[in-house]
Amino acid sequence: MLKVRIIPTLLWKNVTLVKGVAFNSWRRIGTIVPAVKVYNTREVDELILLDVTATGENRPPDYESVYDISADCFVPLTVGGGVQDIEHIRNLLRAGADKVAINSALYTNPSLIEEAARQSGSQCIVASIDARRMADGRYQCYSHCGTQPTGKYLPEWAQEVESLGAGEILITSIENDGTMIGYDIEMIKTVSDHVSIPVIASGGAGNYQHMLEAIELGHASAIAAASIFHFTEQTPLEAKKYLAAKNIPVRNINVKNGVML
Repeated sequence: MLKVRIIPTLLWKNVTLVKGVAFNSWRRIGTIVPAVKVYNTREVDELILLDVTATGENRPPDYESVYDISADCFVPLTVGGGVQDIEHIRNLLRAGADKVAINSALYTNPSLIEEAARQSGSQCIVASIDARRMADGRYQCYSHCGTQPTGKYLPEWAQEVESLGAGEILITSIENDGTMIGYDIEMIKTVSDHVSIPVIASGGAGNYQHMLEAIELGHASAIAAASIFHFTEQTPLEAKKYLAAKNIPVRNINVKNGVML
């Protein structure tokens, strides 16, 4: 088993850090650069930075802000929001992003993944999927920050973006987002069991046990979380220690014979 990554998510609106519930009711909770500087010291494996208003406002990514943020970020940085074409991807990578998350544009232009993977490599491309459970039990994918149904369903859409060249998938439960009630394990497993690329679980983490469940039951390769790190005393480092004690391989934490080294 590959080492599981712990990835704080920073939701970004008009240059400020925000929190929402079920992709709504955004409220300001601070500024981005200080948060990034804190996470640099907390043994995180990566950071995900998502501009939650760019697509809805039909504007390109804010490259200048990404440049400033990346200058203070010493871990791999995934940036998403407002990505519509190959030039947006190129400019984000030039601005300091290590990976680019693409969501809404994929439904109207799936070939964007192919072109981006060909030019920059699959390892730079994260297919972001936001989904909610429907009355028939299936999971429908939504675009535009969880507001527009696409008619695409898991796991077929996950398999399609993999076949087009995505390097990994960020799967987020719209209903569980920001609630801290736990991940939608069935949703995560639906994706993980139908693709061979890494799957990042997102939406609902409230404690370390939730993370363990996403890994053991949902077969997630990485854990993304926001509220648990912003609003509780739980930290990425303690999450790693908890998982390591449960025999989950994580980075920068070693366990031998049940003892933390």
